[in-house]
Amino acid sequence: MAEFKKERVEMFLGVVRKYMQVRGAMSQKDLAEQTDVGVSTMSRFLSQKSTELNPQLIAKITAKLNIPLHEMIDFVEEDFADRFIRLVKFYKDELNEEELYQNETVTSTSRPMAATAQEKKGEESNAPKKPTAVKEEPAKVSAELSIREKLESLTPRQRAFMTEFLNLKLEERDLIVDLGNNMFQYFKMKGMDL
Repeated sequence: MAEFKKERVEMFLGVVRKYMQVRGAMSQKDLAEQTDVGVSTMSRFLSQKSTELNPQLIAKITAKLNIPLHEMIDFVEEDFADRFIRLVKFYKDELNEEELYQNETVTSTSRPMAATAQEKKGEESNAPKKPTAVKEEPAKVSAELSIREKLESLTPRQRAFMTEFLNLKLEERDLIVDLGNNMFQYFKMKGMDL
């Protein structure tokens, strides 16, 4: 299963470089230390010399640089987006291991680096092993749909935005709502259909 869109690697790396600068002119060595990977591994990844896109490394970079998910979710394949968002939250310490593996079959390739390191030592992981949830096609959004159905029909990019929006302070959410309302009014005034 492809987890990332290889044609969008440059876009993702551009976002990473931008946030390395925003977070205080961070070097590759600084980022490697923060993500607990080797400097050469980080260098190979950032210069696109590694052949494989490691989900754990990408999630760690996203978490440690605190990259807003809506800025890079287009890089993630749609069927991997929910899993990737949980993985980023895990590395931000917003989820525990049990929540990370909720509703999915646990495999050695889907576990974070800490879990696979435990297995190499022969330790048993206490993560629940549940069957993978069946992915449903998004429903058409209409006036008859419940709020739950409308939320389930959101694209991964829209879900990432909602997650970021809900994590804002009340005043910050109000600001986003005010901006959105102003945009809707402008589009209606110009006769544009949304």
